[in-house]
Formats: sequence, C-alpha cells, structure tokens
Amino acid sequence: MIFEQIFNMINVGLVVLDADLRVRHWNRWMELHSGISAESIVGEPIFSFYPDLNNPKFIRNCKAVLKFGNFAFFSQKLHSYLFPLKPASSFGHKFNNMQQGCTMGPLRDQDNIIRHLYISVQDVTEVVAYEQKLVAMNMQDGLTGVYNRRFLEGKLKEEFGRHKRYARPFGVIMCDIDFFKKVNDTYGHQCGDQVLKYVAATIQKLIRDTDYLARYGGEEFCCLLPEADLEAARKLAERLRQGVARGKTSCGDQEVEVTVSFGVAAVGPAIETPETLLALADQALYEAKRAGRNRVVVCPD
Repeated sequence: MIFEQIFNMINVGLVVLDADLRVRHWNRWMELHSGISAESIVGEPIFSFYPDLNNPKFIRNCKAVLKFGNFAFFSQKLHSYLFPLKPASSFGHKFNNMQQGCTMGPLRDQDNIIRHLYISVQDVTEVVAYEQKLVAMNMQDGLTGVYNRRFLEGKLKEEFGRHKRYARPFGVIMCDIDFFKKVNDTYGHQCGDQVLKYVAATIQKLIRDTDYLARYGGEEFCCLLPEADLEAARKLAERLRQGVARGKTSCGDQEVEVTVSFGVAAVGPAIETPETLLALADQALYEAKRAGRNRVVVCPD
C-alpha cells in the first residue's frame, strides 16, 4: 500500500510491462499527461495505445532487459520522446510533444527472476528549451536576430571547404549601411538600432532559405551563398540593394530612408582560403562606398 502511494505520488511517469509487453502498472503521472486512465490501459498491450513503440529498437531493448537484466536509456537528444504526450511546462509552445528522458530497467521477483520491466519518463522540456536558448544566444546577434560573427566565421570555413572539395559554386556578399553615423548623430542611437533591424529583416526576407545572413560588426552584414556563382550573387545583391532602398523605417515621427552598399565575390581558382574570399568581398564593398554608395561592386573571380 505504501509503495502504491509512492508510485502514484512521484513526479515522474512510471510504467510496468510484463514479458508480453502488456501494461501492469500505469501511475498517476502517466494518467494526467497521457489522458489515459490506468483502468483503461492496464492489462492491454502497450502497442494498442502507442503503436509507434512497435518498432525493432524498442522491442530489442525490452527483450534485452527481460532476458539479461540490462538497462536501456532513451536520451532526449536522440529520441526527443518515447511517449507522445502534450507539453506541460510554460515552454510547451516550442514543442509539439513533451521532451523526455526515459529509462528502462528490470524488475525481479522474490526468486530473483525478471518477470517485468519498468519505464520511467521524465519531463525535460524546460531543460531542452533553455539549452536551445543558450545555443541561439551563442549563434545570434542580440539586436537584429540574424547570425553573429562567431557563427559566420565557422560557417564560412565549413562552406568554403565543402564547395572547394566538390568544386561547387559559393558566393559571398558584404554589405554596409550608408551614412550610418549620420543616422545616429541626427536621430540618436535608438533610431540607429531600428535601422539595423530594418536592414537585417529586409535582407533576411529576400535571401534564399539556404543562405546565411550574419551581422559582421557595427553596421556591416555578410551573406554566405552556397551554390551561387558570381553572377547569381551579383543579381541577389542588386535585389537586396533595391529592396532596402525602396522601403523606409520609422524613428518616432520621422521616416528615415536607408541605402546599403554591396561587395560581391565568389570562389575561383585563385582563391585558396576563406579569409581571401571574404577579403575580396570586403574590397569590393570598399569600392562601392568609394564610388558613391548605394551600389553593387563585383570582385572578379
């Protein structure tokens, strides 16, 4: 009786299955989160309620536990969840199902014979949400929400290596907001922040899903363009330039017009390092600024 109370009061899901994988115990936690009463499920095969568990890996783990007394662990990082339960924490909106850490182990009777196994189910949704937030903070620029320079530098090396290895095209666009200091001096730094957000959002909307946009520093951004040759990168840069110039952003009751200069480069036989590729795009950007701003300059490959 005492153990039955603990079984139902503990803040973890506990399930007991027999050798035929029929449910023998289904604690209160599982009732609350699954919406399935113990009365309905006890005595029934677990697969009748959770058919997705009827897979080779789950069955193999069950057999190993029952035959050898092994323990099996179902990590959230590998499986996300074992039982498709609705998220219960305040972070539930981030996930379709509760994220779970599950353990399976043997239950021996008084003769030391394994006749049952247990599965414990722990809700780790909140922990996973915090982990994802930390990862995002490490990769994203806090103001604009696009990738940060640390991510860019790692991704640049990765994509450069991949495209050089397989001889695939790879383009880079460097861009810089024109007269940004004047915006800050005239309207204030809060307006400057708004301009940065506007430019980042506009570019992000116009690039492909396979492209990467990062804030390189200050008012400078960089786009990595896998599978884009020099001409494709130039066309995209021109589309970005026009997209930013057509729109306006508001700073209080003031409408601020924004233009951006672009430098474009792509991998070629003479480009041996990712740093060289980035430097060529930056050099083209400098030429665009020197030639009058609000324009695209291409560095020959």
